[in-house]
Amino acid sequence: MLTVLILTTFAVQADYESDEPIEFSLQQLHGEMVSVSDFRQKWVVLNYWATWCAPCRKEIPDLSELNEARDDLVVLGLAYEDTDMETFDGFLKEFNPSYPILLVDVYAPPEPFGAPKALPTTIILDREGYPVKTYVGPVTGEEIKTFIDSW
Repeated sequence: MLTVLILTTFAVQADYESDEPIEFSLQQLHGEMVSVSDFRQKWVVLNYWATWCAPCRKEIPDLSELNEARDDLVVLGLAYEDTDMETFDGFLKEFNPSYPILLVDVYAPPEPFGAPKALPTTIILDREGYPVKTYVGPVTGEEIKTFIDSW
């Protein structure tokens, strides 16, 4: 049983690993293209979410607080949902994240990650752009802070 759990956990993690720094660009909601490489020398917290995802909704205020509190990191919200701008605008007006929201084409999600296994999924990139930690499911700002501070 333990072997199955370890292999399952490893398999989930392996899908989010990369031997190269991560590089992709996505359209910012009502804005221009944003490249992950624009944030080199900072920790990048990539958070896949959707408007219908209850745990995602719960994470937004905490991730906003983390984004505002630390100059050494940036949170990027990756909106993984095929919906209209009106839906995003209404949702974001209610939740008001402090970080950029990038639109993911659910039919062509950014490589090397592809489609997330679950929502929310959060991937932490180190200052050079390498993925170093993945949280599949909800995560708190404190968990992310603790991980980064221990790195």
